[in-house]
Amino acid sequence: MTRPHGYARYRLDGCRCYVCGWAVAQYNDAREHAMRRGTWQPWTDAEPVRVHLRNLQSCGMGLRTVAAASNVDRKRLQAILSGRPERGTGPQEKVRPELAAAVLAVEPTLENLAPNTLISPLGTRRRAHALVAVGWPQHYLAARLGMTDSNYGAMLRRDHVLVRRALAVRAFYDELWNVDPTEHGATAAGIARARQRAATNGWAPVGAWDDDTIDDPEAFPDWTGKCGTPEGFWSHRYIKVPACQPCRDAFNADQRERGAQRNAS
Repeated sequence: MTRPHGYARYRLDGCRCYVCGWAVAQYNDAREHAMRRGTWQPWTDAEPVRVHLRNLQSCGMGLRTVAAASNVDRKRLQAILSGRPERGTGPQEKVRPELAAAVLAVEPTLENLAPNTLISPLGTRRRAHALVAVGWPQHYLAARLGMTDSNYGAMLRRDHVLVRRALAVRAFYDELWNVDPTEHGATAAGIARARQRAATNGWAPVGAWDDDTIDDPEAFPDWTGKCGTPEGFWSHRYIKVPACQPCRDAFNADQRERGAQRNAS
């Protein structure tokens, strides 16, 4: 792995270019100021880094992937986890704060996970169903993945989905969410059937989901712009869509509160 120009390349690779020299001068200056203030901390506990590395591994991220994402050499990560057996040393107890910050900043995003890692299908399922709800025939979406209708449907019903499939569905969702299906050859009858299928199954349309929370198991679709409130319950009736559970819960809670107020008066 080629290190970027800076302090590490100066010390470890012997580079004496202007950028590396400047980085060392800045480091030394900051070190001297910190030592005078009594705040110099060249090392930090490695245990939080070790725990984070294990968590990333449990999500399907290998050390090579973590090393590339953090720009930290894989052997240094291995030393934190299990030490250097060839040197007879155990897991590293201290690390540089900069290394700790770099590793702790790595998250198990879809882009960082291995393509065949199994993950929750929730976000994938919501995106696929939302496109059907706005008129995209499911067989068209299946074709985008090179799948048959039956295999595509089975994928959405499984308890897990491959990362590569999730990324592919997210990509065509981002591309198609505001595109008219007729522009891609969908017929009026096909669009009507897709919308009816979504309505029958209670699938929320694209506009009901927030991009930031569509993968969140705790999130719910906002059909009306007021879902989760008593007003949302009545808005469902106005748009002729059965009330969602959050709206029913809010409406029932409101009715109980009103009843309690009447009984108390």
